[in-house]
Amino acid sequence: MATTTTPKMTVEEFFEWANRPENEGKRFELEAGEVMEMPSPGELHGFICWLTSMLLGNYLFRRGAGYACTNDTGLIVQRGPDTVRGPDLMVFLESRNPEDMSRTFCDRVPALVVEVFSPSDRPGRLNRRIDQYHRRGVPLVWVIYPEERTVNVYRPNEFPKVLDETDELTGNGVLPDFRCPVRDLFALPGQLPAPNQP
Repeated sequence: MATTTTPKMTVEEFFEWANRPENEGKRFELEAGEVMEMPSPGELHGFICWLTSMLLGNYLFRRGAGYACTNDTGLIVQRGPDTVRGPDLMVFLESRNPEDMSRTFCDRVPALVVEVFSPSDRPGRLNRRIDQYHRRGVPLVWVIYPEERTVNVYRPNEFPKVLDETDELTGNGVLPDFRCPVRDLFALPGQLPAPNQP
């Protein structure tokens, strides 16, 4: 009995398809040429993304170089069959003129990818994403767990480190001079202790 297979989408076909009017307001990723619809994140997820982007944005402005991409910007992690992920946050250490940035998906390798764990995430799928980021060349991945108030830090060929609110998050040799108490990722600025207090 003959079987038929659906042709797998390329990055270019996926970008055109995902931006059709009938797909407006929906979130998709491409995995090995197959389209996957992603659920919209909840309020807590968005809040943690905002806090993290603010802290990392302040770091980039202080160092005077680099930029970040948010809002599930498409990152090409594999070609043939093509895979496009939408990380919650990506950090690049070198500056770039907006005029030179891609109008489609990002094909550059970020220094850091941040994912905020959602109720719809599954450990197997999350581990596959992290592996894809590392194989693409991303040297540092943070997975933030809002409910547990922890951060898992992933470097290629190393066991992950689990940090809680009593720990300090550093740049792990990737983000020069970055330091931040983990608790800062989970509280509004007015809720944090004064800088010289424990």
